[in-house]
Amino acid sequence: MSKNMEKSTNKIELTRQQFENLLKLVYLGNWMVNANRDGSSENPHIEKYEAIEDYIFSFAEQFGCGEYVDGEEATKGKFYPTRLFEEETDVQKLIEEYDEETFWDELIDHLGERALFRRYSKDEIKNMSQDERFEKLCEFIDKWADEINEHGIGRLKIVKGD
Repeated sequence: MSKNMEKSTNKIELTRQQFENLLKLVYLGNWMVNANRDGSSENPHIEKYEAIEDYIFSFAEQFGCGEYVDGEEATKGKFYPTRLFEEETDVQKLIEEYDEETFWDELIDHLGERALFRRYSKDEIKNMSQDERFEKLCEFIDKWADEINEHGIGRLKIVKGD
């Protein structure tokens, strides 16, 4: 993007409900990017996402959503969601749904990959075409998906010495 493009501004018109939805989207987006970052030099927050959240949150009062934003540090350009925002909107429910679905998807994918590497040697896998490897991986993932969908984690065991 050219410097001129970065400096140009546009206006959009939003209803109160659209703005509230935008608050949620910005919050959820920043949460997804930065929730697992502790802000240390090794794992810093990605500032550009926090900055856009602060910017959008700064308009909350104008849109009648002031109860959702804590502007105590507004002079520093920082805005935070209030407890009311986190508890009375659907953002926590959406995060929980996302976490739940991601957990199962990741578990199934990891178990499928582990099964592939247990069944085939590194050389066998290396000699497979990309399509063949993907097809075989999908077979294992499908088997694990069936298992998990039918029994959850009820039949999973941790075996020592493996």
